[in-house]
Amino acid sequence: MSGSGAHRESSAWVVRPRPVAAPRLRLFCLPHAGGGPAIFHRWARVLPPQLDLCAVHLPGRGARVDEPAHTRLSPLLAELEAALRPWLDAPFAFFGHSLGAVLGFELARRLQGQGPAPRRLFASACAAPHLLPANRRLHDLPRAEFLDALRAMGGTPPQLFAEQGWLDQMLPVVRADLTLFETYAYEEGPPLRCAITALGGRADTRASPSQLQAWAAHTGADFRLRLFAGGHFYWQEAQDEVLAAVVQDLDW
Repeated sequence: MSGSGAHRESSAWVVRPRPVAAPRLRLFCLPHAGGGPAIFHRWARVLPPQLDLCAVHLPGRGARVDEPAHTRLSPLLAELEAALRPWLDAPFAFFGHSLGAVLGFELARRLQGQGPAPRRLFASACAAPHLLPANRRLHDLPRAEFLDALRAMGGTPPQLFAEQGWLDQMLPVVRADLTLFETYAYEEGPPLRCAITALGGRADTRASPSQLQAWAAHTGADFRLRLFAGGHFYWQEAQDEVLAAVVQDLDW
């Protein structure tokens, strides 16, 4: 493992809006379907200065728009694990929203027993892995129905749905990400040794409080459930409250 973390710049996979030379902890943030690293940039202005926020940049979006988005989980996890390993030279945690929660969970499983493990997994707006797929399939809906489903889910500025160029560029990425998410098949395995915090909105129809509570079965360590006002993208309206809970649960 490289010891030059203080001198590294952001990579294709890891975007650091506010690089920290000698971090007390790195928080790797994994996005929802169609999400890019920019959704986490404003978090860096709120989180403690000793925490190095590392937004994960998946292929197919932003500066990686010319790379194909993955539709199969195993190849993505293999690439992501290899890309993150050089950054695991400091204590770290994973925060994943929706699809990102599955990625964080499966990454933690891969790392367990093979090197450094996360301090905690923050699983946001996602039913526990053994309950997935928990909702109707969206990724293979016809275009008009697909757009209606995305509008209903929230999280996307309404004006973007009128931007044809944005739709043509992003809809294939969102479909690919949802294919990953909605075809995920949990396989039995030992619980994580790291702690888990499940977070969600009380009004989220895609990840109910009981489905979030079920994450408790996937850790042999501390489990906490954090519920907030709002739906699937609850953290967009309650950023300060959510980040305060994240910092508290890091137990650092």
